[in-house]
Amino acid sequence: MALHQQAKDQHYVRYINKPGSPAMIEFPSPKDWVRHSPHSSKLERLEAFFCAHGFDPHRHDTYAIGRTLSGVQSFRYRGENRNSLPGETLVLHPDEEHDGHAGSDSGFRYQMLYITPELAQQVLHGKPLPFLKGGISNDPRFAAVTDNILAALDDPLDPLEEDDAIFQLFTTLQAVCGERAAKGTNCFSAADRAREYMNDNIQQPVSLDDLAECTGRDKWSLSKDYRVYFGTSPHRYLTMRRLDRVKSAIFAGKSLVEASVEAGFFDQSHMTKHFKKAFGVSPARWCRPKDRDLI
Repeated sequence: MALHQQAKDQHYVRYINKPGSPAMIEFPSPKDWVRHSPHSSKLERLEAFFCAHGFDPHRHDTYAIGRTLSGVQSFRYRGENRNSLPGETLVLHPDEEHDGHAGSDSGFRYQMLYITPELAQQVLHGKPLPFLKGGISNDPRFAAVTDNILAALDDPLDPLEEDDAIFQLFTTLQAVCGERAAKGTNCFSAADRAREYMNDNIQQPVSLDDLAECTGRDKWSLSKDYRVYFGTSPHRYLTMRRLDRVKSAIFAGKSLVEASVEAGFFDQSHMTKHFKKAFGVSPARWCRPKDRDLI
């Protein structure tokens, strides 16, 4: 099995949005592509194929759950090299750094969904987030519920169908992983109030002192609470919600400069720095505004 060396792509991409079909990104290699499913307010779903290099080391505050469809998807996760094969399910925990590249000469094709810990907590009701050691599952129960969400990637999910899928996903993941006991005296209600405060102040500067004041919890305990129940720090959470706004604005046709400022970043450079850390690619490669001459 030949492992490819990662090679950074310096070229821009074209973003195609054909009415009634998923978004498509074309890369310089004619064989590489990423296809986004129709927009959802709760889940992000995509399918992709890469011949060699997929994405640089990065971390995001969502679960990344998916299926390798063909080839070998190789990645480094929690200090170890991993290989995902067809039939296996990937479960990458929020805020855990990982990369991605082909583990064989045939490249790799996969489907992935990204789901926030706050949605998980609507199912878990204040229990610690499930954690799958190693990041790869062969459990048929979890494969089945994941396939239900990813099977019809071209079609938008019905709201009731989506809510049911989220419930099934996290009750099954909890059963597969086993319930984690909270350590110490963590406070879910304080963490949840901090989350609501940040959602209400996305475009404003927010400090840990602000969150402590609004929750009535000392800031260091609150910071620990947030990591237990939402998988990341308050600062990372706020940054990722701003990046979500950036992606939505770009897909709506706005420039990188407009999207950056409207989401609460100082400027485009500030946004791009965080985008690369979160997604492993530049915003120009991941979601460049569509070429309006394309159909």
